[in-house]
Amino acid sequence: MQYDSLEDFLKTAKPALARGPIAMVFAEDDTELATTLRHHRHCGFKAVLCFVSPLWEMPADLEGKIHRITFDAMDEGAIPYAVNAIIEAAPNQWMYYCYNAEYLFYPFCETRTIGEMLAYHTEERRDAMLTYVIDLYAADLTRTPNAVNLDDAHLDRSGYYALARPDAENHNHPKERQLDFFGGLRWRYEEHIPPERRKIDRIALFRAHPGLHLRDDHTFDDEEYNTYACPWHNNLTAAIASFRTAKALKRNPGSTFDIRTFHWHNSVPFEWHSRQLLDLGLMEPGQWF
Repeated sequence: MQYDSLEDFLKTAKPALARGPIAMVFAEDDTELATTLRHHRHCGFKAVLCFVSPLWEMPADLEGKIHRITFDAMDEGAIPYAVNAIIEAAPNQWMYYCYNAEYLFYPFCETRTIGEMLAYHTEERRDAMLTYVIDLYAADLTRTPNAVNLDDAHLDRSGYYALARPDAENHNHPKERQLDFFGGLRWRYEEHIPPERRKIDRIALFRAHPGLHLRDDHTFDDEEYNTYACPWHNNLTAAIASFRTAKALKRNPGSTFDIRTFHWHNSVPFEWHSRQLLDLGLMEPGQWF
């Protein structure tokens, strides 16, 4: 299923968007794009939309299983534009978005589908879920110069923290149940990261409703969507294991020669299992067991 543009897809999108949850994968390049698509299909998303260059060749095993949309994800403002268009086309559906070389993990994802988790989250009267973008990187950059290696993936086991999110419209007092989260490579190499791109929190899972809009900073114009929990107890959170920052730091001429290795004393191999992320406190099961 191939579409020449987002507008072309939206003209005939009703069958594709009739059942959720829906995953949107934005390809900044073709690095591990196929594994990203396979991973999210395995999670149980009913529809997987791939926004990608027309030059990418779809693997045979994904033909007919992915909605391929010709799109330039590198254009300024492209991601909010596309996500907001899908929101408008499929109100009330649960949605998720990520980039290539990013992999969603949620509590007990090895035995439970994304639909089962979101059904529980909906019962808790939550319409959005906080996700932490956890940086992955290859331990040996000599063997893997682009820092992307699924068989040699590492992550930081510590160094994560949160700060109050100031409300510019209320004398910069902290916003209720909202925090800015930091850590990983964006913290360790912050001199190479613009301040507005250093946060690792993303509202990547959400339920669409009319008038909802994603903003450039991965937050929504409905402030309740940006909260980490409801007022009465803690809620589920999820994690996105991502090579995106490592890849960018090694691709950028301003940083690549300053970084000979991402490995440090707090690096540990990534086990590709939700239990590790739960044990490290990088996501929470809330009341879901």
